[in-house]
Amino acid sequence: MLLELGTKAPDFRLPDVVSGKTISLDTFADKEALVVMFLCRHCPYVQHVKEELARLGRDYAGKSVGIVAISSNDAVQYPDDRPERLKAMAEELGFHFPFCYDETQEVAKAYAAACTPDFYVFDQERKLVYRGQLDDSRPGNGIPVTGKDLRAAIEAVLEGRPVPSEQKPSLGCNIKWKPGNEPPYFR
Repeated sequence: MLLELGTKAPDFRLPDVVSGKTISLDTFADKEALVVMFLCRHCPYVQHVKEELARLGRDYAGKSVGIVAISSNDAVQYPDDRPERLKAMAEELGFHFPFCYDETQEVAKAYAAACTPDFYVFDQERKLVYRGQLDDSRPGNGIPVTGKDLRAAIEAVLEGRPVPSEQKPSLGCNIKWKPGNEPPYFR
């Protein structure tokens, strides 16, 4: 199950692991575009693109783009994804966006997030216009990490152009669900 294009962004209220502030959709109310990324620390796919994610945050820091990263992994089974480890990752990489922890995993379910990394772009009305990959790079395939697919979607929103509906799904590690908490689309 995927979140359908045109769907309104599900609201959330999550703690930023760096600042401790509560982050919600309202945090980004003045932004033309909103990027929601599901990440974690331990996934080799996230490790492969982490520098580009930090660069993305720097590149859009002065523009009308809200960016939020969310980790929904079971931190008991995957201790490298505990909030304090996520905070260390955000600080090491110099993230210019909040990195939130979804302890209940309800936000991941609301977004029908499946893997890390997983990317969503919403327009100013907070309607989903992109759900897909960062770019064609994968660990070991030799293709440079550029963020071209995600960046193209963001730029289209900022320029008032439609985002092409032909979108390649993200590929990565499955979200690590707590035992018995897997969403119906994962069973």
